[in-house]
Amino acid sequence: MPSTTNKWEWQIDKSTSFWSHSPKELWAYRFLLAGLIKRQFLLNYQQTILGPLWIFFQPILTLVTYVMVFNKLIGISTGNLPPVVFYASGIILWNFFSDSFTGSSGTFKENAHIFSKVYFPRIVMPVSIVSTHFIRFLMQLLLFLMVIIYYSLFSDLRLHLNIWILALPVSITFIGLMALGVGLLCSLLTAKYRDLTNLVTLGIRLVMFVTPVIYPVTAIPERLRWVVQINPLTPLFELFRLSLFGEGYVTVPQVFYSLGIIVLVLIGATLLFNKQCDKLIDVV
Repeated sequence: MPSTTNKWEWQIDKSTSFWSHSPKELWAYRFLLAGLIKRQFLLNYQQTILGPLWIFFQPILTLVTYVMVFNKLIGISTGNLPPVVFYASGIILWNFFSDSFTGSSGTFKENAHIFSKVYFPRIVMPVSIVSTHFIRFLMQLLLFLMVIIYYSLFSDLRLHLNIWILALPVSITFIGLMALGVGLLCSLLTAKYRDLTNLVTLGIRLVMFVTPVIYPVTAIPERLRWVVQINPLTPLFELFRLSLFGEGYVTVPQVFYSLGIIVLVLIGATLLFNKQCDKLIDVV
């Protein structure tokens, strides 16, 4: 009888590489990605009183706190933008970055029971986490647009709809990519060294103070401004406000610096994640 040769679409073995998954394999798990996004979105609001309303309630409470403390009590200037508009823009962007980073950095710790039983490309999990928080961001963005409309009707705030508006999706996209890249790196570290979780939590809180969330870059003395501008998130936050209101201290070289850093971090983190993720299953 003639021998037959079985042809496999892919083979699972113990070997690892920096580029473990082909685009074809990742595309085959697109329905899993959609299911994980739906699952994580629903789990966040199960057995809660307000349910999905927390998506809006949380930034509103934060906004009230920022206006009362940083504007009324401390008196930090927000430039030509109304304090509510300035803080609202910073809050929704920071929530998107912070929640995406925190969620993806706990990939192995939170999903070890799944990884040890079922095979799928591990990078699907952190991508689903960032995608879930992106949906939350879009919902909060609608709330922000309502704030803009209110101030446009009852104050002298005006949208600057010019060529800079094209930079709006760029700033949002790269903030999400930055959260994913840094989250992938931290997920490898926290999987092996659990106590680093506390350091990651502290670090993300400190990073907020060198990001223009509660103050514009122009409010910082020039001799200290480099401390904030070295943060790759700073040009993106300023670019977001510049694209909508024409208010933002950012230059083209700073934008390219930010995009370059984020691309390098994301590529390096993805390659390292692919190389180490299967080895860490036995550790966690």
